[in-house]
Amino acid sequence: MLVAVATDRAFHLGILSSRIHVTWTKWSGGTLEDRPRYTKSRCFDSFPFPNTSELQAGYVRTIAEELDAHRKRRQEEHPGLTLTEMYNVLERLRAGASPSDLDADEKRIFDDGLILILKELHDRLDGAVAAAYGWPADLLDEEILTRLVALNKERAAEEARGVVRWLRPDYQIPRFATAGKKAEQLEVALVAVEAKKPKPAFPAEDIAQTAAVMAVLADAAGGLDATVISGRFRQGKRIEPKARAVLLALTRMGFLSTQDGGKSFLLRRAS
Repeated sequence: MLVAVATDRAFHLGILSSRIHVTWTKWSGGTLEDRPRYTKSRCFDSFPFPNTSELQAGYVRTIAEELDAHRKRRQEEHPGLTLTEMYNVLERLRAGASPSDLDADEKRIFDDGLILILKELHDRLDGAVAAAYGWPADLLDEEILTRLVALNKERAAEEARGVVRWLRPDYQIPRFATAGKKAEQLEVALVAVEAKKPKPAFPAEDIAQTAAVMAVLADAAGGLDATVISGRFRQGKRIEPKARAVLLALTRMGFLSTQDGGKSFLLRRAS
């Protein structure tokens, strides 16, 4: 069976690719012979996504984009390489095998797919998604399930009161919201539409770079770091050092303040 999740947000890709979602899926889904089966009504529809801050969502989105790009690059350079092969070797490593334990075919996949980088990306993603939920990154599967079931019950109670956390509000609200909620949640839908706009290119000139970084910070509800800010532009991680340099310069000049131990930056607002 094929399940297509109709979203273009890398944040959703990151959550659905995380250990937290995989753990939920293995518990709530079915089986086909000896393999897990993804049942949409149980694995996706009832899965409680995290309610994140802008900074947390930015971390998940940035790592998910890196993961997607890595897999596509490896398959482009090695057309015979499949995702199934890559993840089978990754699971061997997670089960305790070392590269020297792999057979010849697995070693080829290990090299062609740069599986250690794939593993590092997933480890980072798992940590970012756990942080988005406000949970420790080293929870056991049973602890993850307990927390997800509790969160699922909270969301069900919210929906009974008419509070729905839409994943695609611009599409879902006009079709599924009650008449009284459509106008109330219109602002949320507009935010979702705004998020779909193509990313702008990061300017080449110093002054324009400063203006671009300040514009991102002006639109943010809280503090952002260089990783999140660079993810807002077409060049992505390549311009992260430039974004960080701009942030530090603006901080020295007194235009920005820091939080989270100096990791994130926000505009100083006039009182």
